[in-house]
Amino acid sequence: MRLLRRAGLVHDFGRLGVSNAIWDKRGPLGAGEWERVRLYPYITERMLHGSPSLAPLGAIAVQHRERLDGSGYPRGLTGTAISRHARIIGAADAYQAMREPRPYRPELSPEEAAAELRAEVGAGRLDGEAVDAVLRAAGHRVTRRREWPAGLTQREVEVLQLLSRGLSNKEIAAQLVISRKTAGGHIEHIYSKIGASTRVRASLFAMKHGLMAET
Repeated sequence: MRLLRRAGLVHDFGRLGVSNAIWDKRGPLGAGEWERVRLYPYITERMLHGSPSLAPLGAIAVQHRERLDGSGYPRGLTGTAISRHARIIGAADAYQAMREPRPYRPELSPEEAAAELRAEVGAGRLDGEAVDAVLRAAGHRVTRRREWPAGLTQREVEVLQLLSRGLSNKEIAAQLVISRKTAGGHIEHIYSKIGASTRVRASLFAMKHGLMAET
């Protein structure tokens, strides 16, 4: 908790390395401007790297804009490569940013911000447990999640069910209205959690734990 709190305090230091002209721009960012934005978590890490006391905080901060499906930055990490601390800070950062006005949009209401976070979970970009923790801390009512075997999330169970029925990644994506890349990311996470490397082993796991009949 202490490490998480301290990382939260310094996670945006790298924003100082990006011009205010970019942060304050009202219209879409150009390619070069967007690349500068994508670098700011890395700048945070480099700012903190020189201190033995602060370097561990930088290792967390550099990941807070990463997303589970690999769509984040600066390194495009996926799944378990993103630390639990970074997942929580990433969810908190996203919620707080939506609650503040920006030059290109007004602030979102608490309900709108919560809905956006939950949509990110459904799309496989943010961690469900981290989002629940953030929303609960922000005063939202959060329904207790069912505990699935091997730490699987609700969405991963849905993907596993379709996977076990022989659907391809493309078909799973269409069924769940997600991108093919996101579906592939979910499958990668499932394999990692249940210790499987093939669809056959994943199907056997689903059958053993009674997941095939779940809706």
